[in-house]
Amino acid sequence: MFTKIELKWGLIFAAMQLVWITLEFLFGLHDKYISWHPTVSNFIALPSIIIMVLAIRDKRAALNGKITFGTAFLCGLGVSVVVAILSPLVQIIFFRLINPNFFANSIKYAVETGQETLAQAQANFNLTNYLMLGAIGSIIMGAITSLIIAAIIKKDLRNI
Repeated sequence: MFTKIELKWGLIFAAMQLVWITLEFLFGLHDKYISWHPTVSNFIALPSIIIMVLAIRDKRAALNGKITFGTAFLCGLGVSVVVAILSPLVQIIFFRLINPNFFANSIKYAVETGQETLAQAQANFNLTNYLMLGAIGSIIMGAITSLIIAAIIKKDLRNI
């Protein structure tokens, strides 16, 4: 299922994720401006989509400019699986080495703003939960994105 293309773009995607969450941290979205974190973190969708488009374009180029819906979808899904496999490593690097206070800050904010009880916040903001959600989310969002891109490619092979 994986070719060099899916592996390459999966690695690029995982690196982008690490850079993204590190930038969030550096810009204060994990402490000083934590109230903005849920909104700003959604913008990771933009580079994610760009990377997936580039991966599928790369696959199409490797196939002499011709790609089917199924091949485009499987390429995107392959990238997503690589990202899901690498997701725990990315998160462990970030949450253990770069920002070990992320979960404590998130719990404190959720409780202080009344969004969650302490027990709820502790259940939501922990490494185990984030590892699971990161891997599952990578597959689900990657599959959805791949379906959309594959449908666009099927409609117009020249313009993507």
